[in-house]
Amino acid sequence: RFKAFAACFSSAGRESKKRNRLLDVDDKGITPYLSPAKKRCPSPTVPLSVRRKSWGPSQLANYLRGQGIGKDVASKFEKQQIKGEHLEKIDDGVLAEWGIVNGDRIALLGLFKKILDEDDSDEQALLPKVFNDPIHGHIELDPLLIRILDTPQFQRLRDIKQLGGTYFVFPGAGHNRFEHSIGVSHLAGCLVTRIRERQPSLRINNVDVLCVKIAGLCHDLGHGPFSHMFDGQFIPMVAPDDDWTHEQSSVAMLRHLIAENNLQTALSERGIFQPDLVFIEEMIAGPSLSAEDAMDGWRYEGRSKDKSFLYEIIANKRTGIDVDKWDYFARDCHHLGIANMFDYRRFMQFARVIEVEKTLQICTRDKEVGNLYDMFHTRDALHRRAYQHKTSNIIETMICEALAKANDHFFLPGKDGKKVKMSEAIHDMHAYTHLSDRVFYTLLAST
Repeated sequence: RFKAFAACFSSAGRESKKRNRLLDVDDKGITPYLSPAKKRCPSPTVPLSVRRKSWGPSQLANYLRGQGIGKDVASKFEKQQIKGEHLEKIDDGVLAEWGIVNGDRIALLGLFKKILDEDDSDEQALLPKVFNDPIHGHIELDPLLIRILDTPQFQRLRDIKQLGGTYFVFPGAGHNRFEHSIGVSHLAGCLVTRIRERQPSLRINNVDVLCVKIAGLCHDLGHGPFSHMFDGQFIPMVAPDDDWTHEQSSVAMLRHLIAENNLQTALSERGIFQPDLVFIEEMIAGPSLSAEDAMDGWRYEGRSKDKSFLYEIIANKRTGIDVDKWDYFARDCHHLGIANMFDYRRFMQFARVIEVEKTLQICTRDKEVGNLYDMFHTRDALHRRAYQHKTSNIIETMICEALAKANDHFFLPGKDGKKVKMSEAIHDMHAYTHLSDRVFYTLLAST
């Protein structure tokens, strides 16, 4: 049996260790390690049948309600435990036996025919896309993630430097938020899939996995020009009373992206409805409930407490150990020319979900403490040698002062044609879509 511990490191780098008894996760105990041959992440290839035909009773009932079918009728399907795969066997006679009136029967049969006879001509659009990433190798992205990626709101991340002004000191550090977001989505999918395979008793479903991947892809949508320079220096300089954070804009931009690109149907076809969108937003920006409104201390609405560990994958508020850091440590070190001593693949190999203090948490073997120390040592080295480099800080201060002087004279097209300042764009996603590193070079070229 394994012995596990929950590594409770603060964001400042203080370390403490807790040893916790190992709990059985199913009747047979924890699933054995994967062999080295199975080390790579599983392929997210999505066949056509995985769409609406693969829905469970709750997903099918939610879809019917979303299509205007009455709540009472939809509830009958859920009560009968009807899944998407059962629709072929449902005809007018079955619906009549359930007491569904003629008008509703006609609407249902027409809807079922549409579901079952989907045109295969769009098969190409349903295939995953493969990216050759310098950090993680070949990455396959789910078709739904491609729909999100191919929007102006996401493509904007191509023009936002991951390390801001550090690029002017380290000439190799020209990577952007775009590729980092793809990497985080990939690692998030790898981690949640491996936990799902090893511990089936946790009841992680397909929608959970897809939501985690989407949160990883969209977690940095709210970054402004030169990344942390914008939220750490520019906004406090021009709007000192504004308590805005880039995580808030990530959530706002995701909502804007879905609405502007009519992705509601694409999401619902994959079983993602409003509670799931809340879950995605909470993984990005933290709990949605205040301590006063929380039930039994649980401040999240998207998922219940029995899936608390899912909130530790993208942005771990408890330990700071999450896939966001894993990607930017590896990616930044690669482009900066700094050694990365942390092995995230090994962490995934030993990761298990264990109950600690009445909460399910992602833990690892006690012998892995050295690997985790290396993670925080890498973080410390990056801050000392690159992130807080004195020349980088001076350059970012100069850029920030230039943007502050231009703030009252440079406008972006906002909602309903309104002209919006850079400092105001954080609250107008139409304008924020146009705000990236390009603004600095536009100002340099102005007279």
